[in-house]
Amino acid sequence: MSAMTVGANAILMREYGSPDVLTYTQAPLPALKADDVRIRSIASAVNHTDLEIRAGNWPIRSANPFPYIPGVEVVGEIETVGADVRNFHRGDRVITMMQGLGGVRADRPGGYADYVDVAAAAVARLPAGLDPYDMAALGLVGITAYEGLRRIGPLTNKRILVTGAAGGIGSAAVAIARAQGAVVAGVISRPEQEEAVRSFGADMVVVCPRGRAPVLEPASFDGVIDAVGGYLFAPCVEALRPGGVLSLVGAVAGGNVQFDAWQLIRPVTLTGYSSENLDGPTLRDGIAALASWLVAGTLRPPPRTILPLADAARAHALLEGRGVTGRILLTPQN
Repeated sequence: MSAMTVGANAILMREYGSPDVLTYTQAPLPALKADDVRIRSIASAVNHTDLEIRAGNWPIRSANPFPYIPGVEVVGEIETVGADVRNFHRGDRVITMMQGLGGVRADRPGGYADYVDVAAAAVARLPAGLDPYDMAALGLVGITAYEGLRRIGPLTNKRILVTGAAGGIGSAAVAIARAQGAVVAGVISRPEQEEAVRSFGADMVVVCPRGRAPVLEPASFDGVIDAVGGYLFAPCVEALRPGGVLSLVGAVAGGNVQFDAWQLIRPVTLTGYSSENLDGPTLRDGIAALASWLVAGTLRPPPRTILPLADAARAHALLEGRGVTGRILLTPQN
């Protein structure tokens, strides 16, 4: 498979724009590098990052970014290993994400493809018996939520607030916090999201219409996972108990925030996590934890909508229009 492989399909972008710029076509496969593995895709999740890049809001950091294959994560089986790879073998089921796979760095073509080449060091093995679609649905949002929650510390019996609890990162954070023994409250923007968020593991739900600050009891939470930022940031800081931690993992409402500077004198911590900092060891540690909870049944994966790879444009339109709960997975058609 050093050149074109029959059925090596991918989604290509040749310009920024609407979902219509996503084209389903065949793409050549280069010779495999000595320290790489070639993954035959099972499923590639669609992320908001993909939408922002496609629209040109987050430009690809390259003088010549096109043609570009989107996608920052993929679950699949190893098809071929490079000459220097010793720790993986054909047939191993694995997951990889970020670390230059697509994204704004675009060191490599992304995950919207039948076959994806990545460095073996950027891959995590999945345990036997684990449903690959469960892990694909958790994927990047699961790792982001897990690392964001780690900034808060041990969670057993702690009260944790999760903003954007119906979204990808938020729903994963609710489930992961609950799996670690926390009492979880989720902030949602629409009442019809409440049932789903409670099914993820939320003990209570706060309805806060988009653009309005939620009514939260001051000093009532040990930790906050904030995936929204913007107008939610100030009330979330105020909701922290002494010694509490706010961990910012996203800012879909914007990164420009305002809050009472006197809050900084209180014994609280403001921190966060970005998956741009993800590396192989962190990925493998996080996947091992998530997989153990999935196998034990203490963690439920987010709901998923499965679409064929050729329907990537539709997937982007659905996600932009908030027409889906949970995650969208793109799957090859061969």
